[in-house]
Amino acid sequence: MTLDLTHWGLHAAAALSARGVDTIFTLTGGHIFLLYDGARQAGIRLVDVRHEQTAAFAAEAYARLTRGPGVAAVTAGPGVFNTTSALATAARNGSALVLFGGRAPNWRWGRGSLQEIDHVPVLAPLAKHAYTARPDLIRSLSSGIREALTAPRGPLFLDVPLDLDPAGTLEDADRSPPERLVPDPDVLARIAGAVGSARRPVLIAGSNVWADGAAESLRAFAEASGIPVFANGMGRGTLPHDHPSSFVRSRGKALREADLVFVAGTPIDFRLGFGEGWASGAKIIHADSAPALLSPAPATFASVGADLDLVFRGLVERAKKAAGADWVEALRLEERRLEESVVAERASASDPIHPLRVYGELARVLERDAIVIGDGGDFVSYAGREIRSSVPGSWLDPGPLGCLGLGPGAAMAARLVHPSRQVVVLTGDGAFGFAGLDFESLVRNKLPVVFVMGNNGTWALEKHAMRRYFAYDVVADLDSNTRYDRVVQALGGHGERVTRPDEVGPALRRAFAAGVPALVEVMIDPAVVYPRHAELA
Repeated sequence: MTLDLTHWGLHAAAALSARGVDTIFTLTGGHIFLLYDGARQAGIRLVDVRHEQTAAFAAEAYARLTRGPGVAAVTAGPGVFNTTSALATAARNGSALVLFGGRAPNWRWGRGSLQEIDHVPVLAPLAKHAYTARPDLIRSLSSGIREALTAPRGPLFLDVPLDLDPAGTLEDADRSPPERLVPDPDVLARIAGAVGSARRPVLIAGSNVWADGAAESLRAFAEASGIPVFANGMGRGTLPHDHPSSFVRSRGKALREADLVFVAGTPIDFRLGFGEGWASGAKIIHADSAPALLSPAPATFASVGADLDLVFRGLVERAKKAAGADWVEALRLEERRLEESVVAERASASDPIHPLRVYGELARVLERDAIVIGDGGDFVSYAGREIRSSVPGSWLDPGPLGCLGLGPGAAMAARLVHPSRQVVVLTGDGAFGFAGLDFESLVRNKLPVVFVMGNNGTWALEKHAMRRYFAYDVVADLDSNTRYDRVVQALGGHGERVTRPDEVGPALRRAFAAGVPALVEVMIDPAVVYPRHAELA
């Protein structure tokens, strides 16, 4: 690549190209015109949206799907602040989101230029690194991206003064790979010994198993040790759902009865009940990509903060068969029991439509390598147990921050990263309101995806919880008469509303065949609520 480095946008493009960046998500703004010129000259694709939050969510998803940097660029002031939810999501997910913000010019700073505000103090708590760009843009940006990609991964924010006068050459770019932390062999031996002597072990595989490229080594360890494996987050699919060591529904029983719980690539947070309610006396092992990610509680028998691919490779060398056949069979029986308990609901002919009927029909049309994105509350809660993930990197949800509205942006990223695979977004009528207008961006950028909406006319998570607490609810209702299907049609997409259970399957097939962004809006029963034990903690 030859670039005439005449302005800061070309310097930024040079740094991005050195790190393999091929796409920038953006919403137009005068403060970042020079970056557009740099991207155009460097052959970096620009994908524009209708709201800055969508640009940032798209970049965050792009980072997770590619395990590389995902880049968004927005204008100063409100443009930057509209991205804060996505930046915080990236921080909690450990995503290498690289966010450019415009900035008022230095030569007028303090005199009240348009959208003049110091972003860095506001965004610094949400980013792994946040700073105002300096003249050495090629070196500092390319090094900053390396830092964002180094575990514990996290977002990079920089704003660039409109009048930045950069200095440097293409040779200043930092192309060195992120550091991979090597596990202590003595700790691996301790872990392998504990797993090998356990009679009722269980392994939880989380998002950083995918992020560290550890799917193959996880599989090898599961096969060598015989340990039952459950997954959450982007850990789904790192072990195919139909692998003999893969389990989904019996996690509650497994954690209540296990004599060893091995958590890899995810915090021991609310999604795992904070480790509370696990079997008394069980040995706890925690492994994650870096020491800073290891949970302080509960007390662990052993922990290792290192590249998870290297961890599992090291464990395979030391592994011996662990779980007894009776333990594996007990979990398999529980899987079958719980599977049978929902068979009738997945085929339910009830009116209004049972949410599980939607998932039953969706399972018939999803291909094995489909990208599934969760962007909703109660309706989407079913997806974790009903969607079978078989391919690594095929599942996206908001992560532990739980921020809704990522669906359109994540769908854009998924379609661009995987242009030949199915992309489906599971959403609710509430979540759709956060970013639904970006259906227009999907249409305009010719990115066909399928949204499946469960419309129950409520904020169901809050409505049912509030009724349990107070026997009444407030501010928890939406208008189920809102025609989201017609909104999508007006924006140039394919939209259908489904009110009969026998029409769900045909509508899904039409949506996947439409060749344009599509929405299947299913009117589901508002009285049916996903069974859960806690809403907030």
